[in-house]
Amino acid sequence: MPENNLFERNMLDINIRALSQTNPPVSSRLAGVLPRYAQYRIIESRSGERVPARLDANGAVHALHSTMDPRKEAKRLIDTVEEGFLVLLGLGGGFYAEAALERDDISTVLVIEFDPEAFAEQLSLLDYSHLFGNPRFRLLLDNSGLEIEQYILNIYQPVLFGGIRVIPLRPRTALAPEPFAMAGNAVEAAISRVSADYSVQAHFGKRWFSNTVRNLLHTGENLDTVPAIQRAAVCAAGPSLSSQIKRLKENHEDLFLIATDTSLSCLIHGGLIPDAVISIDCQHISYRHFMNGLPEETHLFLDLASPPLLAAISERRHFFTGGHPLTRYISQVRGLLPELDTSGGNVTYAAISLAERLGAGEIELYGADFSYPNGVTYARGTYIYRIFENRQNRLLPLEAQASAFLYRTPLEKKENHAWYYETGILKLYRERLEEKSKHMEAALIPIEGMGAPINVRQGENRRQNTKTFSYGKPMMKAEDFIRSYRDAIACLPKPGKNPGGYLASLSGEQSIVLTTLLPAAAAIKHRLTMRRGRAADFREVIEETRAFCLAEIDIVLGL
Repeated sequence: MPENNLFERNMLDINIRALSQTNPPVSSRLAGVLPRYAQYRIIESRSGERVPARLDANGAVHALHSTMDPRKEAKRLIDTVEEGFLVLLGLGGGFYAEAALERDDISTVLVIEFDPEAFAEQLSLLDYSHLFGNPRFRLLLDNSGLEIEQYILNIYQPVLFGGIRVIPLRPRTALAPEPFAMAGNAVEAAISRVSADYSVQAHFGKRWFSNTVRNLLHTGENLDTVPAIQRAAVCAAGPSLSSQIKRLKENHEDLFLIATDTSLSCLIHGGLIPDAVISIDCQHISYRHFMNGLPEETHLFLDLASPPLLAAISERRHFFTGGHPLTRYISQVRGLLPELDTSGGNVTYAAISLAERLGAGEIELYGADFSYPNGVTYARGTYIYRIFENRQNRLLPLEAQASAFLYRTPLEKKENHAWYYETGILKLYRERLEEKSKHMEAALIPIEGMGAPINVRQGENRRQNTKTFSYGKPMMKAEDFIRSYRDAIACLPKPGKNPGGYLASLSGEQSIVLTTLLPAAAAIKHRLTMRRGRAADFREVIEETRAFCLAEIDIVLGL
């Protein structure tokens, strides 16, 4: 082998070995790639740095960095970036990544690249091992948009990392505009989803934790498997439900009727006793849905993070785990609890997941308007009208309260068979349900109402639903689990200066335990930031979160 080729092979091997320590999937993929030589050449800048340059189809040379002083150029750009999580579109000579990793307040640097064969040649020409071996460095190579989006959703934690910023290496992205544009769009989609989830955590994270550890002591009660069902009717609380109750009464005999908590009082007022009702809201206001009572024969399905007050109203309660990290951890470590898909962010989505988990092959959907038909927000008999009635007076009539409630968020007027208002969040809920319908084992049948039409896209490969809502065998008593969980929180190492480095230092079990605390940490960070008018320090947030969670557990254990 010629000496130059031997050098290039050795350099590629060095870089791949460094990647194997922090980015094993990319390392494994590159190990099987044959470099496509003659795509890159190295030129020297005036400051003496080796700069990679890409050759285009006409043989023209395009330097990927300044040929004057690429390090100075990179530092100047990175100095404009605030603390947080940095996504670089294109690696180039690694100068951007190197400048970013020199800053303790940049938690993680994620580089996105394409064209594995050309990238392998690039790695054969320059030594990147100092970057690739850094635990804060991440690399994605030739991934799809969905893979990029999911990767960021998996690793980006705003409560730890702060904001997220995307910086393209312009000379590199100009040579492959389409894949890098796709990557940028995928990052933006991930940011949008993370921001929505983080906003919810910032408001309810502490309450999720407090409710969960209190409910946990009661998860060993009423562990009977719920009998499987064939056909179900899920009732949301949209205005169309009022006019659909007659049809429900006619078909109720062969339907397992599942009410969302919001629709419960409307159904009872209409003379229907649901077989089950489901609630996923952690707020105490959800108790208002049950003020008219819960029929003795109705099963009550509760997210483990629901208010403990709700669990006390029925002996036929059934806890499940939803999307909260702590409830999932409990289910995995202690066993016992079924899991429902609550990722749609609303109780109607969760109710459909329950119907499917109970084994239903067909699910009829009532009252799911996902909009405000004719400017009406909820079906008659729901809790909101009782609130308005109790508050009304001569200066604040019921109609004025209903109008203020309707116009509290921006609305878009649309028409189907009738006109309706749609909000951004209701549209998102509907779209998530439509996406879910493509992957369901049960057939989803929306009953036409007055609101936004639901475009069900049933998957072609739908098979018979064999799911059951059943409890596993608990691997330990609830109190023993809580004590061991308390010890695991107390034993988490103290955070260092950089969240990315801190996460890299944790064992697998410690990382999982920390994840269970992040929703509470989001709420604490939000409170500290609002109080001080500036972003709260990462170390202070973690320590205050640890103290809060330990105190809540001690109350439950009576310590």
